Amino acid sequence: MPVLGADMDEGTVLEWLVKPGDEVHKGDVIAVIDTAKSAIDVEAFATGTIDRLVVGVGETVPVGTVLAIIAEPEEEQAKPTTAAAAKERAHREPGKAERPAPPAPAPHPVSPVIRHRAHELGIDLAAVHGTGPAGAIIRADVEHAAAERRPAAAPSPTAAGPQAPRSPRKPGPRAGRPRVTPLARRLAAELGVDLAGVTGTGPAAAVREADVRRAHATEKPAPPAATQAAQSAAERTQSMRQAIARLMARSKREIPHYYVSNTADMSLAISWLHDRNLELAVSQRLVPAALLLKAAALAARQVPQLNGYWVDDAFRPSAAVHLGLAISLRGGGLLTPAIHDAADLDLTELMARMRDLVTRARSGRLRGSELTDATITVTNLGDQGVESVYGVIYPPQVALVGFGRIIERPVAVGGLIGTRPVVTTTLAADHRATDGYTGSRYLTVISDLLQRPEEL
Repeated sequence: MPVLGADMDEGTVLEWLVKPGDEVHKGDVIAVIDTAKSAIDVEAFATGTIDRLVVGVGETVPVGTVLAIIAEPEEEQAKPTTAAAAKERAHREPGKAERPAPPAPAPHPVSPVIRHRAHELGIDLAAVHGTGPAGAIIRADVEHAAAERRPAAAPSPTAAGPQAPRSPRKPGPRAGRPRVTPLARRLAAELGVDLAGVTGTGPAAAVREADVRRAHATEKPAPPAATQAAQSAAERTQSMRQAIARLMARSKREIPHYYVSNTADMSLAISWLHDRNLELAVSQRLVPAALLLKAAALAARQVPQLNGYWVDDAFRPSAAVHLGLAISLRGGGLLTPAIHDAADLDLTELMARMRDLVTRARSGRLRGSELTDATITVTNLGDQGVESVYGVIYPPQVALVGFGRIIERPVAVGGLIGTRPVVTTTLAADHRATDGYTGSRYLTVISDLLQRPEEL
């Protein structure tokens, strides 16, 4: 389970996009994970073949828990197919023609959580039939096996004959502790809903946000549909803001922030941008934010003391500039995915990446690497009419850049007063890694780059 943000401590497997035996390459999307902020696509960390899925759909596990086993190609060639096949090869007669043994069916993947529950209930997993993906044994299977071992309850007056076996896929809501997604658990606590009485409708009978809201609604008259939708959006926003608040509180508590600001002349940049857009198709035209992002990325390369992470009481610089982009979500909330290698992109490609990230962030289809790789973050509130913004550092990064609105201001040039478009740039930085001198140098580099827009 990857850490998809410094405020994440657990996640829920919503969907597996692979099964045992599938070949995957590093970077392939293999699963969808539910976090407090959004559903995130998780990528494979290595190339090889899926050996088994350790955590089943609907299970919530802490970060760092093994989700799946990927056998690397050389490991697959070196290891025997099964223990039985290895024993057979050891007893082959010398010189006898060898024929490859047919692969034995892979054992049912069982997660550590399921093994622990089976041990508690005294269930032999070898005798349990799995009903999960690829024949995996899920918690419902273990609970059903345990229920069958209990003494039969008194027959119902309306029942005539033996009871029909219960489906292992639909355990009763009180058959053990229910699976609950992180968002549903927090929402249940806020609304005072007893999760033991909530029936899950998610994958593998997991209790999701909608199930908690439905259970809460049954306790009082249902509000109109429009009101329900508004409440749902408000609840999700509140949950996300709580996660953001925890992270920002940690940042202010642990990081000694310092702030510097500068005003950059944008007249040359705006003029160049106008001429450049005349040469581009409408769908490829640039906005001033693209110039600001590129300047921030190039400046991070020139002042590497601000581009990296504070880990284990030491600063670790990054060779690449992965520019985190603060994106506000519809209805509230915030995500900061990264534009990878932003300093190496031309403005057209940078603009395309920025649009793509905004679209996918607001539709909930970001990749895990895009939420964990940022080396420095930029927040731009100019479109909201704000002249300057002083942000809070996103740990373990050591700096956050802020851009305000481009406005016309009176400026003295060569002894004459005139008006020019300017933008206020700010920097929040970690005093453990740098000081005000380094931060001021970074903002000066941004200002100088904006005077040479053709080089961006």
